[in-house]
Amino acid sequence: MNITLHTPFSRVYDSFLSKITDDMYMELTELDTYRILEELLVTAIHKFEFPRVDLTVYETELFADQDEYTGVESDGETAIAYIYDEGFFAALLTEEEINILSTYMIVEWFGYQLASVENTRMKYSGTDFKFTSQANHMQKLLALKKDYEREGFHLQRLYKRRKADANGIMRSAFGQIIEPVSTSTSSSTSTKSASTSAEIAKVAAI
Repeated sequence: MNITLHTPFSRVYDSFLSKITDDMYMELTELDTYRILEELLVTAIHKFEFPRVDLTVYETELFADQDEYTGVESDGETAIAYIYDEGFFAALLTEEEINILSTYMIVEWFGYQLASVENTRMKYSGTDFKFTSQANHMQKLLALKKDYEREGFHLQRLYKRRKADANGIMRSAFGQIIEPVSTSTSSSTSTKSASTSAEIAKVAAI
């Protein structure tokens, strides 16, 4: 696909990573980390209700080449390094759109964390689980997930209510949300209403 105007997934990843602090990423390789981020992002796309650009047109990470690497990560041994081209959206996203997507990536991330705790819960009886640190952790995750869901909803509401003009100044988009009813539609509705009233009057007379 030959695309000159696009937005790399890494811009959304950077926004997401700036919002969280999680030691788990330190335990993953760079490739595994990007694969998880890509999965979170693709899932988050469907939570963006009414974007002004088509977020369904994108390219995911693709294998590009491979090379040899010798360094700290390979303990000084020569290892094969796989090179991937990162994914990208086939559209230019604004900072506001990137922020909304990264917020919903966090929602998805908490969903992953909750699924992990749920697996732990299934190993205990209901009573036993209540007294584990995992039970407290699950409650905190649920609360945080709901907070970010509310934040995502708030950001989308602002996004729908305003739009930048040609000078980059934010303007109300209310006129685009509530479009006036056309004259033809109004007259047609009035005619139908008058006709209905006449029929009711006839029935009443009978």
